[in-house]
Amino acid sequence: MRFPTRRQFTAKLVAVTCVAVGGVVIAPAAPASAAPASAAPCTDLDMVSARGTGEPGTLGWIVGDPVFSALKSRIRNKTFTSYPVNYPASVIPGSASQGNTDLVNHVTAQASSCPNQKFILVGYSQGANVVANSIGISSDGALVGGPITKTIPASIQPRVAAILVFGNPIRAIGRRITGTYESRTLDICANGDPICGGGANILAHLGYGGNANQAANFAAGKV
Repeated sequence: MRFPTRRQFTAKLVAVTCVAVGGVVIAPAAPASAAPASAAPCTDLDMVSARGTGEPGTLGWIVGDPVFSALKSRIRNKTFTSYPVNYPASVIPGSASQGNTDLVNHVTAQASSCPNQKFILVGYSQGANVVANSIGISSDGALVGGPITKTIPASIQPRVAAILVFGNPIRAIGRRITGTYESRTLDICANGDPICGGGANILAHLGYGGNANQAANFAAGKV
């Protein structure tokens, strides 16, 4: 099987994002469903990553994969696992809400099995909607957003060490992550990004891998 190059993928993602911005309900093929959320090994930190619309990669080529690498390099005295949120990451209605359910199910299962484990939640583009919903900030009404289906239980909230979101669509409708998680959140929106900031440079939305070290440094100060 031949996988697309990063250049080919970037061109495809630009097309998918432009379709989403234009409001046309045409979705790329959804990935095959993974197994339901279940407990993984008990490490110090579990990075839970929700990728962007149509984005390949284990955790997401643009954000999840580089951020995980940067975290492991920056925080050397902790053990890590990672979890890719299982959801369509497409422009079909309900996609973000499916991710919301899977993220909360995974964190809840892990918290029960691993009482000392902490979590770093990462979301890029539509994945930021998934993270926002999961902590009680609705993405309904935002681009590729949806209603909240579940939230992380109050008993687990203190174990969410950091939240890292990039190109967050709820910012474009005047919402942000506030309240309980605000001080633990790094919310990055590039200049000109039309998804989170109302700009007109779609390429600005594709460059958040360059913020991986910034995100890792922020998380290191929280764990």
